[in-house]
Amino acid sequence: MARTKEFDPDAALQSALELFWRRGYEATSMADLVEHLGIGRASIYATFGNKHELYLKALDRYAEHRDPALLAELSMPGPALPAVRAVVRRFATESMSGPSRLSGCFVTNTAAELGPHDSAAARRVELSWEYIETLLHSALVRAQAQGELAADRDPRGLARMLLVFLQGVRIVGKASGEPGRVRDAAEQILTVLD
Repeated sequence: MARTKEFDPDAALQSALELFWRRGYEATSMADLVEHLGIGRASIYATFGNKHELYLKALDRYAEHRDPALLAELSMPGPALPAVRAVVRRFATESMSGPSRLSGCFVTNTAAELGPHDSAAARRVELSWEYIETLLHSALVRAQAQGELAADRDPRGLARMLLVFLQGVRIVGKASGEPGRVRDAAEQILTVLD
């Protein structure tokens, strides 16, 4: 007779996500996971696979629950440029304060730590960035069609620039104690939309 799981795999995955997000991949050992999740090593392997597979599942979970406000903000009817500006300012504010400031963005952290040498993690990072870029691009195309953005502007190039800025804001906000740096940079980047 097969044994039933004595833990909630969904709760364990969320707990692993939080630990990886806070500490990073390399700084989190299997012993750390066993202790933090409160389940045995064999149960972790049987349910999630090895540490790397568990990390990728945590990254997938993070992506599934990505910022729900982003889609709502950038696809609202009406003027699109104010929504883009609001998103940039929100990212800047969140990176300077709040509970996730010191943890940063899990995707951005993964890009910095694993992206250069882990193709599976890099693919997931790229998918996340494509999602954000697509939302920004769509909003900027709408802004251009509505006459808010000059006809000679490149919505794809602007979306990519904003994506790179937003990812950089997450890094600087995590590492810097100077909130003015991020706030001033956000206001400067928004001038390119004028």
